[in-house]
Amino acid sequence: MKEASKILFISQEISPYLPESEIAKISRFLPQAIQEKGREMRAFMPRFGCINERRNQLHEVIRLSGMNLIIDDTDHPLIIKVASIQSARMQVYFIDNDDFFQRKFSTIDENGEEYDDNDERTIFFVRGVMETVKKLRWAPDVIHCHGWMTALTPLYVKKAFNEDPFFKDAKVVYSIYDDEFKKPFNSHFEEHLMLDGVEKGDLNSINKADVTYNALTKLAIDHADGIIVTNDNISAEIKEHITQKGVASLTYTDTENYVDPYIEFYDSLFN
Repeated sequence: MKEASKILFISQEISPYLPESEIAKISRFLPQAIQEKGREMRAFMPRFGCINERRNQLHEVIRLSGMNLIIDDTDHPLIIKVASIQSARMQVYFIDNDDFFQRKFSTIDENGEEYDDNDERTIFFVRGVMETVKKLRWAPDVIHCHGWMTALTPLYVKKAFNEDPFFKDAKVVYSIYDDEFKKPFNSHFEEHLMLDGVEKGDLNSINKADVTYNALTKLAIDHADGIIVTNDNISAEIKEHITQKGVASLTYTDTENYVDPYIEFYDSLFN
């Protein structure tokens, strides 16, 4: 029986770098628990402008930085930073870029309005993680994604990076939280996210003028190996889509005792 010995965590929120939420809390303590159980892990999140670099002792990793990612015919430099949570003996890698992340807030502005370019920010974040993991020369067994900003990961792993030796055997788990965004992505989102290996037929869940939270979540479900439902407030539409796709799923809403069930779920994907 194969074990998932190397786990890649991709999250839009990790405590203590952002205020504590369900996503931030799980993304902080689950990687630590994985590590304490003798399994390897890497953790990534966006370097939002509200994260204090001096207080949290972030520093750039020069050997990992320097690549440009092209989105909508524009080059965006990829900057990689890292910090340590000393009490957990755990490192967190940060995806940074002046165009997308040098703002005072995360996904909404000071007036509570969602940023118009959140669609491009999620593309840059997920692609940035993929390219950085390749530079680290570290092949994960499981990629566990937390939050809607990571929703493109299953698509990219299964279609754009499916022949890459660092990702071709990886299983992708997507956790669904009660973290719905309200402003649909713009009509160019589908065009902007295209990479070699991704075809129009892979995007059936978002083939519409505007991409809603439910549509983006369905896209993640379409390409994931496993789904974890973490909250009772998930819409019936999303639950029905999980059932229709027949994807392996775990409904587990206990926010305190999830580590062992999650690890068992990872391992079950290989059997």
